[in-house]
Amino acid sequence: MQVVKNREHNRRVQDIFSSIANRYDLMNRVMTGGQDVVWRREVIRRAELAPGRKLLDIGTGTGDLAIEALKQCPDCWVAAVDLTEQMMQIGRKRAQKQWFGHTGLVWGGADGLLLPFADNEFDAVVSGFLLRNVNDLQICLAEQLRVLKPGGLMVALDTAPPPVSVLKPLIMFHLRVVIPTLGRMASGTQEPYRYLPATTEAFLAPQQVALRMKTAGFCETAYRSLMGGTVAIYRGRKS
Repeated sequence: MQVVKNREHNRRVQDIFSSIANRYDLMNRVMTGGQDVVWRREVIRRAELAPGRKLLDIGTGTGDLAIEALKQCPDCWVAAVDLTEQMMQIGRKRAQKQWFGHTGLVWGGADGLLLPFADNEFDAVVSGFLLRNVNDLQICLAEQLRVLKPGGLMVALDTAPPPVSVLKPLIMFHLRVVIPTLGRMASGTQEPYRYLPATTEAFLAPQQVALRMKTAGFCETAYRSLMGGTVAIYRGRKS
C-alpha cells in the first residue's frame, strides 16, 4: 500500500513540475525577489566541497545547486537526480551553455525515497525545496544518511510554515493570492502555484525538521531561518 501511495504521489509531483518546467526558474526569482540564488550559494558553501569530492543533488530540478557546486568547486564530481525529466532537460541545456559540459556533472532519474546509489558513496548531499515535496520525510532523510560517507554533510534548503508574527497575515496573502496570480500570469495556470504554497503551509516547522534529522541519525544538526522564518537552510553530519 505504501509503495502504491508513493507512486501516486510521485506521479502528481511529476505532473505539476512538468507543467511549470519552462517557467520554474523565473517564478523562483520572482517569488523570492532573487534571494533563492543567494540561498543556493549558501547551501553549497555549507557543503564544504573540495576537489575530488562527490556531491549528490537530490530533486535537482533545473540543476541550480548542481551548477552552483561546480562554480564553487570545479574539480568536484556532481550527480544531479530528479523525478521530472522535463526539469532536468532545461538544466542540461543551461549547463551546456556555460562551461559545465565536462564529465564532472551527470544527470539521472531517481526517487528521493529509494536512491540508486551504494552506501557511503558521497561526501555531501544537498537539496533545494525537496523535503516538503516527498511522501515520507523520514525515509528521505534515512536514504540521504545511507549514501553519505562517514563525516559527510547533508545540507537542505526549503520553505517553512509562516511563524506567528505581525507579518503572518501579509505572508499568508502572498502565499494564497499573490503567488497563484503570478503563476497564472507567467504560465497560464494557477493550480501548480496553489500546490506549492499549500505544501509550505502543511510542512513542519524548522525545529521539527531538525528533530527528524536527529531521529534519522544525523549529528551536529542545525538550521538557519531566512525570509521572516518562511525559508530555512538545514545541515547535519553523518557520524
